[in-house]
Amino acid sequence: MKSIELYNQLERDFVSKELRDEWARYMRDLEEYLTINFKERSMGLVCDFTNKINKVYSAVFPTEEIMQSIIDEGITDALLFLHHPSIWDIRRPKPFYQMDKVSVEKFRENRISIYNLHVPLDNFSEYSTSKTLADALDIEIQKTFSQYCGGLCGVIGKTKCINIEELHNKFSKVLGHNTSLYIYGDNNIKDGRVAIVAGGGNNKDTVSEMIENNVSVLISGITVNNERYSEVHELEQKNHINVLGGTHYSTEKFACQKMCTYFEKLGLVSTFIEGEPVYEDM
Repeated sequence: MKSIELYNQLERDFVSKELRDEWARYMRDLEEYLTINFKERSMGLVCDFTNKINKVYSAVFPTEEIMQSIIDEGITDALLFLHHPSIWDIRRPKPFYQMDKVSVEKFRENRISIYNLHVPLDNFSEYSTSKTLADALDIEIQKTFSQYCGGLCGVIGKTKCINIEELHNKFSKVLGHNTSLYIYGDNNIKDGRVAIVAGGGNNKDTVSEMIENNVSVLISGITVNNERYSEVHELEQKNHINVLGGTHYSTEKFACQKMCTYFEKLGLVSTFIEGEPVYEDM
């Protein structure tokens, strides 16, 4: 498939003028590799290294290990699709850090482009982060909520779980590792209603919208109770809102997995590359 055809299709299906992002200003060390479009919008085509694409790899973060695994295959004329163009590690002074420059140069040599949809993939759609997490948890979506950078990144829905412990156990089973639970409210889930904002959704704006919608359970990724997030935890305690956390990576991986079906519908072989959760997120 011609690369320009795929880029244009992604643009039509996911990107709108209302959405905004700001990655490029933090990626100055990689500026020579970035497209003009990405420098202006921080979304879409990050690095334009090929004229045709025979295979797509999908990942949440472009870690050195993930990029190296693609390089080791010896493949050319391919695409790495990312939810984030930078790498997340909450244990670092600045949690987001940049792609390995040597790996990016090797991508250029091997004609492997890099494409990013952050806000556009968080914005509600069949492939979005919170929607795919809700699907994985068998939660029936009732409405969208939580405004974020021009889009709506959260969903409110109904779970079949009766109480918070049952939902916590299901959350851990679906994600494949232990998850966190901050019990600030009732054990029973009122009317089965829960809010989901994958990734970094545990913030005061989200909680305020939940209060307006009479929802008292939040499922998100980054839920650690530290100095940076203490105020939102205080708000949740005050309003008796239970919080489930599953890490930034694990709550957003389902969208990147689902994107493989998108590429396959276009006739492209697509592979999701597993990453590693940072458990300190919880």
